[in-house]
Amino acid sequence: MVIRLKWLWKNKKDDDQTVIHNKARLVAKGYAQEEGIDFEESFAPVARLETVRIFISYVAHKSFPMYQMDMKTAFLNGPLKEEQAPKAWYDELLKFLTLKDFTKGLQIHQSPCGIFINQAKYTLEILHKHGMDKGQSTGTPMATKPKLDTDLSGSPVDQTDYHSKIRPLMYLTSSRPDIVQAVCFCVRYQSRPTEKQLKEVKRIFRYLRGTIKMGLWYPKGSRFELTALSDADHAGCIDSRKSTSEGIQFLGDKLVSLMSKKQNCTTMSSAEAEYVALSTSCAQVMWTRTQL
Repeated sequence: MVIRLKWLWKNKKDDDQTVIHNKARLVAKGYAQEEGIDFEESFAPVARLETVRIFISYVAHKSFPMYQMDMKTAFLNGPLKEEQAPKAWYDELLKFLTLKDFTKGLQIHQSPCGIFINQAKYTLEILHKHGMDKGQSTGTPMATKPKLDTDLSGSPVDQTDYHSKIRPLMYLTSSRPDIVQAVCFCVRYQSRPTEKQLKEVKRIFRYLRGTIKMGLWYPKGSRFELTALSDADHAGCIDSRKSTSEGIQFLGDKLVSLMSKKQNCTTMSSAEAEYVALSTSCAQVMWTRTQL
């Protein structure tokens, strides 16, 4: 099969958003390949964020030094058996790390007292990108009792623009548990966003503008027992009257896992909603125990 090529052009900017040089990349249109004909497997595993947090928690608990690295032009270093560079690179890296007994976006700061992780640089980038880096900030990411619903009579907004705002917020929850529930609510309305939902998304951005440096703190030498907490509202979703499960897990006082998820079933009481949330939390606890 002949795979066509195309050029990608990009401006490289510094922290002040000043263009420092231009970049050009020639890429192959790999999406034209067909599974079973041009390749058999393309899956390349990525570490779950919970796994990364557990690792950082253990490093802080034991006062170990931690190092990060970035592999430049990684996909060019994997011998290709099939035309699937991500899979080939993962196989090559796995082989190397196994022999030696051995993240973008998260800023990890080590000190004698512990480890602090946040995404301040990424937050500034998305605020600037969406024109939300100026103006008044707000003290909370959402109202105490949000009134979000499908809003069928509302004015629709550009779906692509709504998605471009929601996606970086979803990634930002890696180190910002304070925005998880607000983002969870806004994500529900991606299929037909309106001005009402976009207003709530912008509120999250205004909250971030005033809390750019917030993140997760992992103190050294503290306790390391696994603790899980769960909670749920009852019929909180205005559209379906389904409840929302909330859960959080700590190793000592170090956060390693969190969730905010609309339940799949409609519960008849607040107690039933709490049990559904507890069940989901217990499943996560069982998985976390396998990592320790």
